[in-house]
Amino acid sequence: MTNDVKEIFAGEAPPAPAALAAKVRTLAPSMTRSMQRVAEAVAGDPAGCAALTVTGLAELTGTSEATVVRTARLLGYPGYRDLRLALAGLAAQQQSGRAPAVTADIAVDDPIADVVAKLAYDEQQTLADTAAGLDTVQLGAAVTALAAARRVDIYGVGASGLVAQDLAQKLLRIGLIAHSHSDPHLAVTNAVQLRAKDVAIAITHSGSTGDVIEPLRVAFEHGATTVAVTGRPGGPVTQYADHILTTSTARESELRPAAMSSRTSQLLVVDCLFVGVAQRTYEKAAPALSASYEALAHRHTPRGGGSR
Repeated sequence: MTNDVKEIFAGEAPPAPAALAAKVRTLAPSMTRSMQRVAEAVAGDPAGCAALTVTGLAELTGTSEATVVRTARLLGYPGYRDLRLALAGLAAQQQSGRAPAVTADIAVDDPIADVVAKLAYDEQQTLADTAAGLDTVQLGAAVTALAAARRVDIYGVGASGLVAQDLAQKLLRIGLIAHSHSDPHLAVTNAVQLRAKDVAIAITHSGSTGDVIEPLRVAFEHGATTVAVTGRPGGPVTQYADHILTTSTARESELRPAAMSSRTSQLLVVDCLFVGVAQRTYEKAAPALSASYEALAHRHTPRGGGSR
């Protein structure tokens, strides 16, 4: 367990039962292997674990009582007793008709209908987990900074680069000066030009992508307000972020790499940022959005009076 993770979650109210599974998925990569076994056990079988004493859970997971207590605290609970209460609540919610927290991985020989059902469930779970774990205070602060920004730079590579492009395009359509950068050299070159009135956003699921961290660091050092959208709240990118927006992902599998599930949660956060900014700047955003629709309308009209 890292000190960064401890500091981030210190002093927070215990998560609601519905947010427990999301927090397990978010924090598991930052845990020791023994703590991961405890976390995976409580997320996979909340009803069964709720019936166990701290000694029983330690024996079930092949760990120690101290490890169980440390895991409970890392997940945001003062002690194991509080975690047991949350597990009981989560079990009750699942028994009342909610879908189970874990679904089977997609197999190579799955029928396409099963693939659709499994992906749809995982997408829904990822979105629910991200919404449950999203810090609305941090989100509101990021929205405030964006609404007043002179200029916005957004950094992302790979699948996260696509999300960066999506956010830049949305902000441009409501009148903000926004640019996405996937080339690390151009990203740093642009970051050098940022100042106190500007905002820089880094999008990285792992929180350790050097090509994204470097321009965010440069922007941070030049006085810009910085935001990290990441699935690892204790990752290196957060040390240069004024505001941290945490995403969640479905379980990675051979046929569904992390890039697919992380993009889903990143797009939700991006949409929250965009809508929040559009609300704050409505008098300017509404006319700008209408103008962009009008400017592009002819491109969506069939030529020659007929359809092809």
